[in-house]
Amino acid sequence: MTLAKTINNTDAWQQQQIKIKQMQLKIAQDGDMPFVAAAIQRQLEELQAENGMKKEVAPVGVQNDSQPETKMDDFQALMSLLDD
Repeated sequence: MTLAKTINNTDAWQQQQIKIKQMQLKIAQDGDMPFVAAAIQRQLEELQAENGMKKEVAPVGVQNDSQPETKMDDFQALMSLLDD
């Protein structure tokens, strides 16, 4: 495997982790779990910093409906919460 492929795979993995955390954050916010949402928000910010990106994250208690989600994404994020 070339270095470029390794970097692309790592970036794809990090992007997937960021998407999962975003879904977890939305679930925690929708479920009125402020402490869980705050913890997930910190984890999301760390992942984004590691990835060299800083996306605006909705503060705890504020919903960010700018990205459409599918039911499968919701399910995967929920299952990931159970894994943690």
